[in-house]
Amino acid sequence: MKQSLDCSSLQLTTTQRALSEAKTVCQQRGVRLTELRRRVLEIIWNHSSPLGAYAILDVLRNDGRQGAPPTVYRALDFLMEQGFIHRLASLNVFTGCRQPGTHHSGQFLICRDCGQVDELSNLTVDAALRAEAMARDFEVSAQTVEVLGRCLMCRNEASHHAN
Repeated sequence: MKQSLDCSSLQLTTTQRALSEAKTVCQQRGVRLTELRRRVLEIIWNHSSPLGAYAILDVLRNDGRQGAPPTVYRALDFLMEQGFIHRLASLNVFTGCRQPGTHHSGQFLICRDCGQVDELSNLTVDAALRAEAMARDFEVSAQTVEVLGRCLMCRNEASHHAN
C-alpha cells in the first residue's frame, strides 16, 4: 500500500514527548538543556511547519524575553549538535527531529505550498548515497536529502479550486 504525505498528520511526535526525550538525552550525555534551549525546542515543536531563527526570536520576544539573534543561533546550534532538530538548508528553517538521540541522516519531504515537512528514515536511501559516494572516493561529512513537492492535502485543494 502506498503511503501518501498528508500535511494534517505530519506532526507524529508531540511537543511534550520531544521535550522529555531531549531532557533524558541531555542528562545521559552530561550536557545542559537550559531554559532557553528548552523553550526554543518547544517553539519549534509547537509549530506545524518549520521556523526560521527570526521567527523563533519573535516568539521569544512575545514571551517577554530579551534576546538577540546570536542567542537564538547558539541555542539552535546546540539543539542541532544534540540531534534534537534539523536545519533545512534549502529554506533556512528548523524542524524537530523525530528520532532524537540517534545518529541518522536527514531525509525530508517538503510541501512547497503549505510548508509542512515529513521526516523520513529510509535505510535504502542512506545506503545508496553512501555507496555512490564511496564509488567516487568521496568522504561524506553530512547527508541531508530535501525533496520539494506537494502534499496530498495541497494537491486535493488545488484540484478542488481548478474544478
